[in-house]
Amino acid sequence: MSSFVYVLRSTGDRPTKTYVGWTNDLDKRLRTHNDGSGARSTRGRSWELVYVERYVNRGEAMSREWHLKRDKTLRAKLRG
Repeated sequence: MSSFVYVLRSTGDRPTKTYVGWTNDLDKRLRTHNDGSGARSTRGRSWELVYVERYVNRGEAMSREWHLKRDKTLRAKLRG
């Protein structure tokens, strides 16, 4: 089963934030973030998908997520 690493960008009037995560079902996960039942740090905001990578297994996706969370340069670029 494929796994995905993704980066979300907040939308709206507040200062822009990014969120990095991984999932097996990208559409469902984005809906979860936007309906307020996703990760605690994403609640109360609207999100758009700005970056995705696909992996063959969960372990690779989790490792990449860990690295992307620490890549401040990439996240700043994606904030726009």
